Amino acid sequence: MRIALLAPLPPEQTGIADYAAHLSAVLQAAGVEVVCPLRGCGVDLQRTEAALAAFDWSTVDLAHAELGGGRLGEFQALRWLQQHRPQLPLTATVHDPERLVWRRASLPWPLRWLGRLPSPLPQLAALLADPLTLREERRVAQGLARVITLTELGGRLLAKRMRLSAGRQVSIAHGNLIIDAQPLPPAAPLRLLYFGFIYRGKGIEDLLDALAATLQRRPDLQGRIRLTLAGGSAPEIAFGPRGNYLDELRERARERQLDAVLDWALDLPSADIARCIQAHHVLVLPYRESKKLSLLGEMRGTSGALSWANACGRGAITSDARAFAEEVREGNGLTYPQGDIAALSTCIEQAADQPERVVQWAEQAARIGAARAWPKTAERFQQLFAEVCQGARR
Repeated sequence: MRIALLAPLPPEQTGIADYAAHLSAVLQAAGVEVVCPLRGCGVDLQRTEAALAAFDWSTVDLAHAELGGGRLGEFQALRWLQQHRPQLPLTATVHDPERLVWRRASLPWPLRWLGRLPSPLPQLAALLADPLTLREERRVAQGLARVITLTELGGRLLAKRMRLSAGRQVSIAHGNLIIDAQPLPPAAPLRLLYFGFIYRGKGIEDLLDALAATLQRRPDLQGRIRLTLAGGSAPEIAFGPRGNYLDELRERARERQLDAVLDWALDLPSADIARCIQAHHVLVLPYRESKKLSLLGEMRGTSGALSWANACGRGAITSDARAFAEEVREGNGLTYPQGDIAALSTCIEQAADQPERVVQWAEQAARIGAARAWPKTAERFQQLFAEVCQGARR
């Protein structure tokens, strides 16, 4: 079997690029030939269309796209293929359900002038154009042989919003690397870790505030809790029109007297990620839903950081944003209401006071990690692709 993978790839710094690279590697190890026609196109839609036109699509059995992360190239590629290669079977993994892309590549001409004006007018233009966006998404989704989501909740919402017929949507959990188990660090101090790309919207401010509240309420925990902020800080995501986000976080930590208990591990090399996670007890993901996106739908995807936690045998404390509650429902962590700093503080306190629970979370996370190892995930994709290709030949 030879498939075309339509996806961002490293060195692009996105979780979806990492996911696509792992999926490609394990599929090839399982005997599936994977080609990447859009490699190097980035977010340039003109280069994407040129690459699509130049590729010989008769040489592949199926095209599979990775959709999400605010990118449009892969979605536009599916639209192009449905128009120019209608006999080619198409599948896609949707990382940000309940929508495929959330916004159009271009606004209709009456709204284009709004898109050039200061915020919030471009957002208003996107909202006004949403009926057109949704119509395009549904047309693409209904033309796919299978639509894959990483969570069951995301799958249910996506199937309903895209009006998919029964059997077209499949849930395949995020794959995990196979990582040698390491014991938890000594129980004290409790080592908390935020791991992921560092930019606004991840709720990192809530985590700093919650830790400060915990230490203020429980002075006896001073010296018994440490927090590490680790992850990517590429300029295009850490620096924006509102200023340097990293400096804002450092200032917030100083104001809350957290410097003595806060560590930084920015731009970790891939080879050091597992070591960093396993040097901690619990991963904390304090994400908040975007209020702007909530006007367009519910984002119910998951996080690659949680797959790392499972692979490394570490539990997690997460907000109830996205589909995180589903991801920690099997006894591998706690969930609290997003934005509720007091509730997050209570979760931190419980982890510090009950080290036996932290051990239980870690053990369960390791079991989940083993069940979701990338080779097993590749088997599910390989079976799905084979079914789609067999159905296309009938």
